Parts: sequence; C-alpha cells; structure tokens
Amino acid sequence: MANGNEPSFVMFSIQHAMAIVLLFLCVSLLFISKRKLSHRRVHLRIIERLFAGSLLIMEVFYHIWMVTTDRWNLSSSLPLELCSISLLVAIALLWTGNRRLYMFVFYAGIGGAIQAIGTPVLDVGFPHFRYFHFFYTHIGIILTALYFTWIKGYRPTFRGIVNTMIVLNILLPFIFFVNQVFDANYMFLRMKPANGSLLDFLGPYPWYIFSLEAVALIIFVLLWLAFRKRKSTTNG
Repeated sequence: MANGNEPSFVMFSIQHAMAIVLLFLCVSLLFISKRKLSHRRVHLRIIERLFAGSLLIMEVFYHIWMVTTDRWNLSSSLPLELCSISLLVAIALLWTGNRRLYMFVFYAGIGGAIQAIGTPVLDVGFPHFRYFHFFYTHIGIILTALYFTWIKGYRPTFRGIVNTMIVLNILLPFIFFVNQVFDANYMFLRMKPANGSLLDFLGPYPWYIFSLEAVALIIFVLLWLAFRKRKSTTNG
C-alpha cells in the first residue's frame, strides 16, 4: 500500500491514460519501423540484449525497492504472477531467440500484459519508480512479442496455443500450493483483486477461474487469427 509520502495510482486517470497512449505509440513506432529494422540483423542482436538487460535491471531494482521498504514477503513478492513469469520468459527470449519461448510470450505475455495495463493492480502512481517499473515491464512484454513477430519473422501457431494452455495448467497446481502455504493470492487464484479487473465479469469464486481459462483460449485464438502466417495465393 502507498504511504502518505507516495503518490497514489488511480485507475482511468490521466496517469493511467498516459501509459496506455505510450503503449499505442510504441507499438505504432515498431510497426512503422519494421521494414527498416528487419534489414539490420547484426545491430538487432545488440538491441535485443540491451533491452533484455534493461527489463532485468528494472525487475531487480523493483525487488530491491521492496526489500528496502519492508514490502518484500513470500505472500506477494515471488515472481509467480502471469506477467512476472512472462517477463522472465521475454528476457530469455530476447537473449536466446528460442521459438518455443516466443509462443509463450506471444500468447500469455500479450494476453496478460494487455489486461494488466487496462486494469492495473497498482497502488503507487506517477512519478514513483514503481509506476515506471510496472508499465515499462508490461509494455516491454508486448513489444518483445510484436518485435519477434514483425521484425524477426516469427509467427504464432495453433500448436503454440495448445502448448501455452498446457504450460499454464501445469503451473496452476503449483501456484495453488504456494498460495495455500504462504496465504498468498498469486494469479488471483484465491480471490479477485480489490480494485476491479476483468475477473469481476467472470462470475464468483471459484467459477471465475474456469471462465478465465475460456477467456484466455478465446484471446489466444484471436491473436493467432490476427498474426498467423497466411498462405500466399497465386493467380492463374
């Protein structure tokens, strides 16, 4: 929770709108620059690793901040939220270029980060470090997935949807166990966030968990339809 000396975050405020506008600007700039960037393979490796390093540094500083302000604890600070996991996978993707990692970042990363940016679970606002960390890392996940799609030529597959859903469902029992042991609420598997989110429209506990699986599958399929590799057609 924010103390009296820290700025509070208000959902759908100007500071929230600024972050959403920044996301659209970054995505638009990446799309506009895709042809120019795709021809600079050597320089791109440097950019990829620098960006991976910046995401990692931001995450490390976040944990240092939590420790120094007595916020770090096992019930809320482990990297077990969907976006925390996606961030670590995105960093590994930027460093290795592994196509299996790409599938997870594309589907789970984009799906989770868009929901997080739309309805942030954030108690500290602009211009606090946590505000910048939250939006920098979540926007970074989305940009990483789109960068590998538009610039590197990777394409999501339907099999990638299946594999991502399998991975997420393998993680769920482990997250349930951690939640029980540490009285935690990672991935919101014990209760909905207090300040409102998409989960408010998906029914009461525990039914919203099953509804969320269906929503995730629908989002993944829509992402696949929008970005999948299309077969070229020839006339005659």
